[in-house]
Amino acid sequence: MSLSYLKPFPTQICWSGLSNRGKRQNNEDAFLGVQFDSREIHRLGKTGSSVLGSTDLLFAVSDGIGGAQSGEFASRIAVEKITKLLPKAFHRTAQGFSAGIDDVFGELFTEIHRALLFLGSSYEECSEMGTTLTLAWFTPGWMHFAHIGDSRLYYLPATGGIRQLSEDDTHVGWLFRNGKLTEREARQHPRKHFLQRALGAGHQFVLPQVGSVSIEPGDKFLLCTDGLIDGFFDEQLLAELREPPADRPSAPASANPAERMVLESVHRSGRDNTTAMVIEVTSPDPTAR
Repeated sequence: MSLSYLKPFPTQICWSGLSNRGKRQNNEDAFLGVQFDSREIHRLGKTGSSVLGSTDLLFAVSDGIGGAQSGEFASRIAVEKITKLLPKAFHRTAQGFSAGIDDVFGELFTEIHRALLFLGSSYEECSEMGTTLTLAWFTPGWMHFAHIGDSRLYYLPATGGIRQLSEDDTHVGWLFRNGKLTEREARQHPRKHFLQRALGAGHQFVLPQVGSVSIEPGDKFLLCTDGLIDGFFDEQLLAELREPPADRPSAPASANPAERMVLESVHRSGRDNTTAMVIEVTSPDPTAR
């Protein structure tokens, strides 16, 4: 008897990404998309699509801490380190060892943390250098994620609704998750940006949140820095990603999903650097060559 029905259906991943400095003088955000196997890794463009199979896809956003060039440098160290580790980890997913992904995440976050602490102790101007990091790793049938800080990962299942998979590493985030603050109260809280955990920035321990969800055509995911959230409540994010307005002053009708969301958030707020990556799971076009 064939067991082919146990294999994940072929899935295509479509993505778009954009970062905008908003009203700030520099941009301390960074984002990354890569396609990789056990031998090599390729950076992806800001938009594109790829069928999952012989290669995996990973997307990440980071928001630097430390101000001026220090924060900008920290977020870029985070995304650069990702490209060094992933190829040697691919064989674990290729052979179905999804449990080993948590070890890969732990190694990756620890390496970035150590690099930032070393620079912080070596150069006075880097003493408070740190960054958030939120990433999503797509393998056939699954999305695995890891997170630290207050950048976010949202999951919009094909069946409807929106769910924040990442947990903000702030006291305000804890209050909100435990029902002690409403979403509006959490957004307006004066200490909402005070991080309890991050990579570097003088923190002693690294303990990223990790998790996985199965994927199917129609699922969408949003990776974003906290600047995007300044312009949207969660229900507004859902509306933007499921039924966006045909046109608006902030973005042309031809704008891709990430561009549309970032430009609208900057239009509404723009107080912080604003970055988004929108990833959609679809069925491959059988007529495509």
